[in-house]
Amino acid sequence: MWITSLTSKALIPNAIALGNFDGIHLGHRQVVQPILNQCKGTNCQKTVVTFNPHPQEFFSGESKQLLTPIEEKAQQLKLLDIDQLVLLPFDRELASLKPQAFVENILIKQLKATFITVGEDFRFGHKRAGTAEDLQQIASQFGINVNITALKTDQNSLRISSSAIRSALNEGNIKQVTELLGRNYTLTGKVISGEKLGRKIGFPTANIEVNPFKFIPRRGVYSVKVWLNKTPNFHQLESNWEEKIFTEGVSYFPDLLSPLAIKAVMNIGTRPTVNGKKETMEVHLLNWEGNLYGEKLTVSLEKFLRPEQKFNSLDELKNQIKIDCENA
Repeated sequence: MWITSLTSKALIPNAIALGNFDGIHLGHRQVVQPILNQCKGTNCQKTVVTFNPHPQEFFSGESKQLLTPIEEKAQQLKLLDIDQLVLLPFDRELASLKPQAFVENILIKQLKATFITVGEDFRFGHKRAGTAEDLQQIASQFGINVNITALKTDQNSLRISSSAIRSALNEGNIKQVTELLGRNYTLTGKVISGEKLGRKIGFPTANIEVNPFKFIPRRGVYSVKVWLNKTPNFHQLESNWEEKIFTEGVSYFPDLLSPLAIKAVMNIGTRPTVNGKKETMEVHLLNWEGNLYGEKLTVSLEKFLRPEQKFNSLDELKNQIKIDCENA
């Protein structure tokens, strides 16, 4: 897949799925599906066009924790067979464009759109003045068809949205998160050196450093599965791969995971029993031994076991960890 923030470097022509797509959940996949159908037997690029940073981050001036930071979003889109990800720099100039100018200058002239699909709640242009229907009307002036996808709901008639997934993660409702995403929520990061307290009490852990922009679930203990990322890909070999997106674009290939899923217990929190201050993510792999320092792990959340808790002694903590392992 080709990733760029420069429309001049984008592959053309394009069938475009347009939106923020944070999470690549079941609702997003429903928006993306029409371009997969549209490009069969043609030379058009199956392209997702989104914004970076997230518009809410631009207007609030505060960094937004994402369900899928750039690398993870790229991975999920590649697995859906998307050819290209265009990350439009969301700045003052883009934010001030009126709907007509956005469609005409960016989608039509620069990206050579041949087809566009959006969700029915899509808004664009200065002060979010443009609606999905406006996009349809403007694009029709250039002979471009716009597909408007109805909002998707779950079996309980709950709208599937990034906000609903964040709320469920804050509550530790992993079952609902999995249903809304259509897959398990994952945390990916490099194993770094910790204080080795777990090893001292008989439960060695891998301390994982995740992307600082990744949305972290409720603090507590989780039953998880751990996947080892074994194949070095472009973004792992090139330390400045994210910078290159904004200067020339990059070719991206998703990680190939080890076929082995290792059962584990993960703790997210500050470790109050030992008066910890910094939030950490530590994983204890069950019935497994080996050196993981420097490895990249993907942790798949299976179930929330219990909230963060302060114990009166290390022995109490140790006994509870035994119970957590048995539950996992």
